[in-house]
Amino acid sequence: MSTTKLTINRNGSIKIEGDFEITDCEGNIYGLEGRTTLGLCRCGLSVNKPFCDGSHRNGFDHEPAAFNLPPMKTK
Repeated sequence: MSTTKLTINRNGSIKIEGDFEITDCEGNIYGLEGRTTLGLCRCGLSVNKPFCDGSHRNGFDHEPAAFNLPPMKTK
């Protein structure tokens, strides 16, 4: 099994690396043309959503810091 890594970039995109596919809400697959690394928009400013186009520069401020989520709820 190959690994997919997501990195939350400082003041920018989510970088995704590895073996992955991206689908829309209907299950249609985006044509990634063989890319194994790309950026996903998290600022909402990209004209190429869900992909990052650099529009966040000078307009998005977030300093990511890893933390633990609370335990999953079980019924």
